[in-house]
Amino acid sequence: MMEFSDWDILRNLMMAARWTILLSLIAFVGGGLLGAALTFLRSTKNIVITRIIQVYVEIFQGTPLLMQLFLTFFGLSLIGVEVSAWSAAILSLTLFSSAFFHDIWRGCIEALPKGQWEACRTLGLTYLQSMRHIIAPQAMRMAIAPTVGFSVQIVKGTALASIIGFVELTKAGTMLNNATFQPFKVFAFVALLYFVICFPLSLLARHLENKNHVTR
Repeated sequence: MMEFSDWDILRNLMMAARWTILLSLIAFVGGGLLGAALTFLRSTKNIVITRIIQVYVEIFQGTPLLMQLFLTFFGLSLIGVEVSAWSAAILSLTLFSSAFFHDIWRGCIEALPKGQWEACRTLGLTYLQSMRHIIAPQAMRMAIAPTVGFSVQIVKGTALASIIGFVELTKAGTMLNNATFQPFKVFAFVALLYFVICFPLSLLARHLENKNHVTR
């Protein structure tokens, strides 16, 4: 059995944490862009588009992220599309995140008084002008706190990518545990690093929530 000092364990985990952070950022940005597109399309009130988006959201919110990872990684290979663990993790987390971002932002738009839309029509603004100048700025103010708060769930969700072989923080912890046979120490460090990543995001979300006077 190889000898690992506490610093060796922590250093290896911190190196793996870089991939956790990178995967989280990509999923946050990709899911945000897709979620914004879904929100915009649904706000057009087209019945067909609305139904399709509703089904999409129900699927990705109503099924476990772990199952989505399995289907992406193993399912695509069954139809001849080979994907790496990295690509499967990005795709799954992006689709998963987009469904929740869509619900957050749609809720913020619908929370605005109907008088805002009526005022836009009275001013002769088009739908796009109304969204850009009146509706979106107000909705974004309400959406900032829950959006930042959901980023914590994305970070924690990356841990499931270890199941398909992607070496991030949790997978690195499992590998180090197999090498050191010190599960308590290794996973205590893993938990500490997740806390270091997530706690500042939680504080930021709480601060923004209080600043914007948004209640849970």
